[in-house]
Amino acid sequence: MSAERTSESPQEFSPAEIGALAHLYRGEVYRSTVWRTRLDTTTNWSVVTLGVALSITYSSPEASPLPLVLVGVLILLFLTLEARRYRFFNVWRARARWIERHFYVPLLMAEEMPARQDWHSTLAEDYSNPQYHVSLAVAVARRVRANYLWILLIQTLAYAGKLMVHPTPVPSFAEFVNRADIGPMPGELVLIAGGLYIASGIALVAWVNRVDRRRAAERAVRGSAMG
Repeated sequence: MSAERTSESPQEFSPAEIGALAHLYRGEVYRSTVWRTRLDTTTNWSVVTLGVALSITYSSPEASPLPLVLVGVLILLFLTLEARRYRFFNVWRARARWIERHFYVPLLMAEEMPARQDWHSTLAEDYSNPQYHVSLAVAVARRVRANYLWILLIQTLAYAGKLMVHPTPVPSFAEFVNRADIGPMPGELVLIAGGLYIASGIALVAWVNRVDRRRAAERAVRGSAMG
């Protein structure tokens, strides 16, 4: 693309340039689709491991609830892997969406919506100096909001249900706390850790909602940010 280009309309691209942009867009959509599939893979791992822990824990009244606690370590590991994959996916998706908004939309709407003059420069800069468009914390919070909050809720409710009904229905809150004991770790500490575990997921969702609203407002004003 020429350095002197200042086109305001997709029609000002040459046929060869339009063809190259079409192939570029198709490539970005393909890459985003591949990484989207990888996100589903780690979510499936989390669901399967939680299902195994549920099967072991509820296999008999005498079975220990400990698998439901230990599976949390695997779920957090899968969440971290998925957040890392999401940061890659977000790059490909942002580029494809950028081309859609600033090339295809003005092309389809003709004179009704002029294109940004510098959209191709922003895209070129992203290719010249590639970087993540979201932080790891934002990526983790978005994956929790999308899938993992429900997984954490099911895990927490299943653990509490196990303590309440097995080996016999719990007669009192004190007995409920006693059943939560894990070796030398008192039940009070285990339950507090569990409360913080689920509360952190809810807090991440509330936080990322505010972050995304702020990012959307900034894009509406400046209109130059990708991701």
